[in-house]
Amino acid sequence: MIFEEKRSGGGSLGGHAAKRWRDEREALAQALTFIREGDQLVITRLDRLARSVLDLSQITAEIAAKKVDLVVLDQSIDTGSPTGRLLFHMLAAIGEFERDLIKERAAEGIARAKAAGVKFGAKSKLSAEQTAALKSEFAIPTTNRQDLARRYGISRASVYRIAGG
Repeated sequence: MIFEEKRSGGGSLGGHAAKRWRDEREALAQALTFIREGDQLVITRLDRLARSVLDLSQITAEIAAKKVDLVVLDQSIDTGSPTGRLLFHMLAAIGEFERDLIKERAAEGIARAKAAGVKFGAKSKLSAEQTAALKSEFAIPTTNRQDLARRYGISRASVYRIAGG
């Protein structure tokens, strides 16, 4: 039986996010329910099965409890042998380590960019003059907030956020 799932990769997830990520993977859930003793669960790459060593350990424990071997095609891993199990656990740990390094480098790059004055996020729709005018108009209690939003071409929530009210 073939179970196919296409999901984009993401960073390492923890806690509830990891559980939610796994819960959303219907093909994985179906495959884990379907497998029986003596079967092999064949996957293309180890990093496609789980996003963290913890998640991978939980999935492989579930697989092992059913006496099913895991075969990873790209890394030539077969957990049916002691050597395969050792290689499997080593690659899983290295994979998580690599994801953590990438995450750290990205955070450092963002911090350096911010220190250099790079602005992240969407560009402001209002100029400094328009922002000052909006704040002045907002301060008048009788001003209709929805009219302000329409006039400046922004949402009502943005009016309140900008005006600090």
